[in-house]
Amino acid sequence: MSTVTPSGGPSTQAPRTRSLAVLIADAFEPGGLDALRALGCRVDAHPQATADDLGDLLRLHDPDVLIVRSTKVKAPAIAAAGRLSLIVRAGAGVDNIDLNAASAAGIFVANCPGRNALAVAELAFGLMLACDRRIPDQVAELRAGRWNKKGFAAARGLHGRTLGILGLGQIGEAIAVRGRAFGMRVIAWSRSLTRERAEMLGLGWCGSPIEVARHADIVSVNVAATADTKHLVNAAFLAEMKPGAYLVNTSRGTVVDEAALITAIRTRGLRAGLDVFDPQPAPTDTEFTNPIVREPGVYGTHHCGASTDQAQQAIAAETVRIVDVYSQSGQVLNCVNIHAASPTSILLSVRHLNRPGVLAHVFHVLSDAGINVEEMENILYEGTQAACARIRLDQRPTGGQIDEIRRNPNVLSVVTRDISE
Repeated sequence: MSTVTPSGGPSTQAPRTRSLAVLIADAFEPGGLDALRALGCRVDAHPQATADDLGDLLRLHDPDVLIVRSTKVKAPAIAAAGRLSLIVRAGAGVDNIDLNAASAAGIFVANCPGRNALAVAELAFGLMLACDRRIPDQVAELRAGRWNKKGFAAARGLHGRTLGILGLGQIGEAIAVRGRAFGMRVIAWSRSLTRERAEMLGLGWCGSPIEVARHADIVSVNVAATADTKHLVNAAFLAEMKPGAYLVNTSRGTVVDEAALITAIRTRGLRAGLDVFDPQPAPTDTEFTNPIVREPGVYGTHHCGASTDQAQQAIAAETVRIVDVYSQSGQVLNCVNIHAASPTSILLSVRHLNRPGVLAHVFHVLSDAGINVEEMENILYEGTQAACARIRLDQRPTGGQIDEIRRNPNVLSVVTRDISE
């Protein structure tokens, strides 16, 4: 059962204490460690932890909160947790956390969206410039003792080109701002982007990813990794890109069909700037065997888009804020695994005097009837003498069950209705 605050937002109640136990199973900013300890948290930090270590660490420390950056949080580790109630991803994407397993275990998952936006946008432009001016190739030639001014003199330049953006979250918007600063025309597609908002942001609106591919000289990919975005950039998308266009991916490797990209590089002269790959090594691995980086015209980095001091300090500050709010109020900021709304449509409204045991009586009747409470909110009236409990149920109570609820002398009225009507 989840609960909802009177404002309609999720309420995630935890023990109201300042002495949460926090396990950090990844690298984390020293200032963030100090800030967590200043909150009164017991902090156990294991910066070299791996996914295989996590189950043992959770059993050893039995934390309330787990913080990770790149460490994978898999179902067996979640199953090994005792009182764990919150996992914080110190970053934006949460594809390294098994959300289904966390949700099934009643563990909230939160992230830190937007705190790395500027860092990722900066790297995206570094990759664009690498594609255009072949900077890594030039460095390699110089280090090998070769001078080739004529060979590297040809470049298109970014000014006046069309930059297409897939995904207009905070990173996409930061890339758009920088694109205009380079004198580029910027077009964008995003599931939630309307023509009106695009016009307000000074962008050209595209109705589909394919439309972006068709019109852009450079495509920047900035979408979350989901089942819907797997291979969003596929053979059909790449076939619509202009010959010799550039593709920059700083989101997740699974968004791009790398086999199709290799074919497009070889047959249509595309260039690619990639900070992410599929497959990609674990953070503790030191070898990289993905063949795409050996393709001429591919410029890769080591999934370091968010790895600037500024970004990591901002992410650490947001992580501390999430833990602080949770420790004080039980609210989970930036929670990613709360169901938006119960699928049930039966609403039970109970107006009652604000007395102990009233809701316990209501729940007892529902429990005996085998009726599950999906969501609820209990709103106090001015003066706190009375309240109204709005309870969403998985089935409609019978007349006899309603009468049983009314028998409590502190119940003022009971109404059921189908809110889907």
